Amino acid sequence: MGEVNARLPGRVLGIDLGSVRIGVALSDPTRTVASPHTVLARGRDHEADHRAIVELVSTEEVTTIVVGLPLSLSGATGPAARAAEVEMDELRTVVGPGVEVVAHDERLTTVTAERSLGEARLSRAERREVVDKVAAAVMLQSWLDR
Repeated sequence: MGEVNARLPGRVLGIDLGSVRIGVALSDPTRTVASPHTVLARGRDHEADHRAIVELVSTEEVTTIVVGLPLSLSGATGPAARAAEVEMDELRTVVGPGVEVVAHDERLTTVTAERSLGEARLSRAERREVVDKVAAAVMLQSWLDR
């Protein structure tokens, strides 16, 4: 799944690739803490989505992108994980050689995010607005902590 040195300079962008939305989280410059950042609405094609990600990489001085890999509970690579791997390859092409793109197991991140948001007493509509970026932050924090 692409082990990298978490001590590299630059921020890390965590991405939770959904079919409708992309949850985005961002690390602090020291790569210690992940925070929910934004939710991108999926465009008609991946190119538009990738342009938005490249813009974030540029403006936030990101040197690593961590993409959540949706493995099955057994750890098997199913259709969603294969689609994420294809999209990771596409991202590597558009961000260029100066930005590392790696995968990280995202099993149960949405469940963890939903639980924490439920404890925050947010309405269902409010949770739906933020769950993707919170799930991205949970996944990115796991990567930072490893």
